[in-house]
Parts: sequence; structure tokens; C-alpha cells
Amino acid sequence: MTDMLVKLYTLPALQPVLDDQARKGISVRRGLAPEKSFVLEWVRRHFSEFWVNECDVAYSSRPVTCWVAVEDGRLIGFGCYDTTAKGFFGPTGVGEAARGRGTGTALLLACLHDMRAQGYGYAIIGSAGPTDYYAKVVGAIAIPDSKPGIYGGMLRTSE
Repeated sequence: MTDMLVKLYTLPALQPVLDDQARKGISVRRGLAPEKSFVLEWVRRHFSEFWVNECDVAYSSRPVTCWVAVEDGRLIGFGCYDTTAKGFFGPTGVGEAARGRGTGTALLLACLHDMRAQGYGYAIIGSAGPTDYYAKVVGAIAIPDSKPGIYGGMLRTSE
């Protein structure tokens, strides 16, 4: 998968998306250190050990660079940045039962707006999966010759 570049100074507004999530009973906010183990456990159960490791890095940053989506006191999604490399967005994921409600977009925009507030002008979406989605929502463009990118040569097993 290719990497994508996002201009952070032309992002769609965040507040309307957060308001929409709130109307649905979903809170999108920065993760808190005391809930780190719960978030890591949830990511492990729903996604992959690679993403658990990246979330762990996000919780080690100050401010925490992991955003969470919570509904009825339960985690339904997460989004991180500055994990594998500075300026990179991801990983991000929404639990299967909660998909299709705009939560992924809210997490994406929350992270990207936070990156802008931290001083970044651009973000890289590393090894972007749904490239059409990122292009549509935040105007991301593919970075030529970026495959395998920063993930090339990464260990895939401990054996």
C-alpha cells in the first residue's frame, strides 16, 4: 500500500463532526493514561499486535497522541499519530459493530487537527488502506514510490 500526504491547513472543520458523534452518544477525545491497558487490550482483540505496539508509543507521548471513541463507557474506536515516525497518522480503527456511523472520520479529523495544533503543516498516512476514502475526506494524495516506505524490512515474526 502507498503512503499518502495530507495538507493540514485545509482540513474540514472538526467541531461539526464531533457534534454529530455526540448526538449519537459517542464521545471522541484524547486518550487518558489510566486507560492505556484497556485500549491496548481492545486493539489487540480487534486488530493486530503491530497496532498494539504503535498505540503503546502513542500513550508514551506527551500529550498522548491516541484519540478514542467511547460509547456507553465502552471503547468503539481509536486513532493515533506520531507512532512509527513523526508526522505519520495511524493506526486507526473502529470496531466492526460500530462502523458506518462516522466515527472513523471523527477520529481521523481529531488526530489531524491535533497534529496541526502541535505545529505540523502536513501529515503522512503510512501504508494507507482506503486511499479513495482519505482522498475524499481530507484531500490526501498518493506519494509516488512510497511502497513499502518506512515499513519495508519490518519484522513480521519473532522467530
